[in-house]
Amino acid sequence: MMRKIKFSPLGAKTFLISFLLGTLLLLLFWITKAEFLVILGFYYVVIAAVVNLLTILYELMEYLSDISGKKRNGNSVLLLLLNVPVALIYLVLYFEFLSNLSDLSTF
Repeated sequence: MMRKIKFSPLGAKTFLISFLLGTLLLLLFWITKAEFLVILGFYYVVIAAVVNLLTILYELMEYLSDISGKKRNGNSVLLLLLNVPVALIYLVLYFEFLSNLSDLSTF
């Protein structure tokens, strides 16, 4: 029997908001190719990184100080750390997109 993985509300909400906003910005950029979204995306990544890092530190401190054996804060740390490879994948996709645009402009 599989048990449901539990996350702290703060960790789950931070992950979900970061992931969805980042995905939305990337999709909007792909659809519109608006340059201001690149600048907005950069600032978003910086702010999201700080918020995620602070949340990870808080969750880690809660996990290490919780003697009840509840794992939801530890699970939340792992969930939030998933945003790192997602952001890196989005960055690679963004640079691929830009290189394809520059290839098209040579014709």
